[in-house]
Amino acid sequence: MDKRSTLVSDLIDVCHRLYARGLVTASDGNISGRLPNGHILATRSGINKGMVTGNDLVEVTIDGLQVGGSGKPSTELGMHRFIYAERPDVMAVVHAHPTYATGFATARIPLDKCLLPEVIVGLGSIPLAGYGTPSTAELAESLSPFVKSNDAILMMNHGAVTCGKTLMEAYFRMEKVEHAAHITFVATMLGGARPLSLEQLEKLRRVSPQSYGKDVPGMAVCEPAPQMREDEEIPDERLREYVEEAIRKMNLR
Repeated sequence: MDKRSTLVSDLIDVCHRLYARGLVTASDGNISGRLPNGHILATRSGINKGMVTGNDLVEVTIDGLQVGGSGKPSTELGMHRFIYAERPDVMAVVHAHPTYATGFATARIPLDKCLLPEVIVGLGSIPLAGYGTPSTAELAESLSPFVKSNDAILMMNHGAVTCGKTLMEAYFRMEKVEHAAHITFVATMLGGARPLSLEQLEKLRRVSPQSYGKDVPGMAVCEPAPQMREDEEIPDERLREYVEEAIRKMNLR
């Protein structure tokens, strides 16, 4: 199978996975991959990702000129093109609206605390980009402060975007973003998400190259816990206030 055929197969697979996992609904989200000729192969506009076939993919140049496919390119393809232009190492981009991650994005809270070793090693930090109106150049511009140093970004009042050297890597990063958001939400409901200490982070950095094949210090840095006793509670008051207010509004308290 040639590289183009492989990318087509992977795009269809990832679209179906996104829909099956509930990371997108209706015609939400858009997925793309970079072809060997430098062009971008992406999902067309207005298609449910659980129903995507090879006929629902369009090919565009890095400048946005459509050169293949019969559908209309996604209105958010400009965001994908921006990421590819800024990151020569990126070969795939996934944009979705995962429930918990989008909840944090809508509450305007980044996932930047050092909470989970797997997230720290895999993503480092998941920052929050400012709001950009969908389908406009604002959307790409909002990513500008983070795109060169982060592989996963929350998009204020919108969703999340991930990228990778392969389409599956970009997809799995989206899964990890949603999992991290879900765990953070649950930890907050249980009294507070408690970040790792600087000492614990340093231990993780030392074992990471051998255990995970990754160098943690070279990644976007998350926010560790303040210097205090490990058994001392560190509630995230800001998140708890949002949750408590939401519960009050739902008349559950």
